[in-house]
Amino acid sequence: MAAAMRSGRNLRAGTVLRSASRLAHSAVKTQYDALVIGGGHNGLVAAAYLQKGGLKTAVLERRHVLGGAAVSEELFPGFHFSRCSYLLSLLRPHIYNDLELKKHGLKVYLRDPHAFTPMLEEGVRGAPPRSLTLGSDLAMNQREIGKFSHGDAKAFPEFVTYLEKLAGAIQPLLDAPPVDIPGLTAGSLRRRLTASKTLMPIVKCGLKLGRNIPELYEIITAPIMKILNRWFESEPLRATLATDAVIGAMTSPDSPGSGYVLLHHVMGELEKEKGAWGYVEGGMGGVSKAIASSARSHGAEIFTEKEVEQVLVGSDGATKGVVLKDGTEIRSKVVLSNATPYVTFKKLTPQGSLSPEFIKAIDQIDYTSPVTKINVAVDKLPNFLASPTPDGKPGPHHQCSIHLNCESVEVLETAYKDAMRGQASARPMLEMTIPSVLDPTLAPPGCHVVSLFTQFTPYYLEGKEWTDQDREAFADVAFDWVERYAPGFKKSVVGRDILAPPDLERIFGLTGGNIFHGSMSLDQLYLARPLPSLSDYRSPIEGLYLCGSGSHPGGGVMGSPGWNAALVAMADLKKS
Repeated sequence: MAAAMRSGRNLRAGTVLRSASRLAHSAVKTQYDALVIGGGHNGLVAAAYLQKGGLKTAVLERRHVLGGAAVSEELFPGFHFSRCSYLLSLLRPHIYNDLELKKHGLKVYLRDPHAFTPMLEEGVRGAPPRSLTLGSDLAMNQREIGKFSHGDAKAFPEFVTYLEKLAGAIQPLLDAPPVDIPGLTAGSLRRRLTASKTLMPIVKCGLKLGRNIPELYEIITAPIMKILNRWFESEPLRATLATDAVIGAMTSPDSPGSGYVLLHHVMGELEKEKGAWGYVEGGMGGVSKAIASSARSHGAEIFTEKEVEQVLVGSDGATKGVVLKDGTEIRSKVVLSNATPYVTFKKLTPQGSLSPEFIKAIDQIDYTSPVTKINVAVDKLPNFLASPTPDGKPGPHHQCSIHLNCESVEVLETAYKDAMRGQASARPMLEMTIPSVLDPTLAPPGCHVVSLFTQFTPYYLEGKEWTDQDREAFADVAFDWVERYAPGFKKSVVGRDILAPPDLERIFGLTGGNIFHGSMSLDQLYLARPLPSLSDYRSPIEGLYLCGSGSHPGGGVMGSPGWNAALVAMADLKKS
């Protein structure tokens, strides 16, 4: 059945895409002020600001669909998936407002509650197994936590305040490039004065933190369990919170730096609600579609099925434009790459234009990924033993991030250790979301789309490449675990799309399958993201910039790398 569904989808899509391709090929010009390689959300943000700044800008996207990892695709007839990225929270409010994304069609369904962790245990006296549900209602959270620990319930409000204070303090760092160290330490007095302005975000951060500066230092360097063990004693609460410290990262809750990953995931907001996460109507491609619409409204030109083969570098060592895979040359003053640093400098840039030392440094960037994404079409809603809904109607918990195999930190640690031995986890950490519960546009009536964001799976299985049998076997393991929490789930499946780390790399250009364009580890943040010599978005090639998640401030559907890179490129053009 799934194969037939795929076939029908491909026939319809092929006709549409061929028409779109002919239109795009007839419209591209040979000269622009700025070119953006890749139509991911950061590339689209950069294009919008470049065009608003007066530069004639074009976006060149390799695939048939815009969005990069923030993309919507109809994988089975009637079922529309956020195929890679699946939740929105981190998009910077000023970008949302500047680009008038609501006017351009962005609609978000806020989730409340937002986290549901069911237990695998026998109910007492016929009652369902216990579960932990967390949302914006603090009193409800305390009641839920109190099922496991009254002390934890009492401590939770103070913990939330602690996290919010730290997350709020680092906001100024997100909306500006890192400190200009070369400008502060060398060059003319004028350059030093200009560079001194880049200190302001750090000053603002410090003023917001005040005497809490040591606490920020601790959380960004410590294992998250050092923090959580100080605050809490109950396993379900600690494990639920720890998932946000390892999500998308090949790290364990006991690894140094996992605290920052947690902070990164709690510092967003939606509709002025701090820490809120939501589903985008029509899938995550709705974000990219709205940004693209805004960019086009200012005059930017955006093309799909335009794969860049190489960045053009002149004899003077400066960027001159790009060459497409079909041989077409497109000239421009600046080029911004939304691709990963590895793809940008190892595949798109002439190697003779880069020093051996720089190429060696690029090779050392960590792109390790633990993620296999499984997109599932189902004909009925999962019915969880811990919160049964026998009538088939959604309960509040169905709109949450549903954390399976997260009863204890030990379960997470064991899953991580499996991957470190080169094996797919036998009991994987599963984050299930069912966006169609809030967004009926995603699936046929009575049906739903389910996202399984799973960890931990290595890029190579015991040193070998993934086979189709390996993908299916791992999905079977994941589904067997879901079945234990929600009996009947496996029978409800009408189609599944399995994306192991190599698939995320091949389809979306995510080197190593890493959703952040590079590890969010301490050695690859801020002044060192992705390298100390690349932290200001500028590359060794004059006029070539990074604008993707591989640059500061990192991953997530945030838009800051695109915004920051566009401002840097425009400032450089004004100087020239």
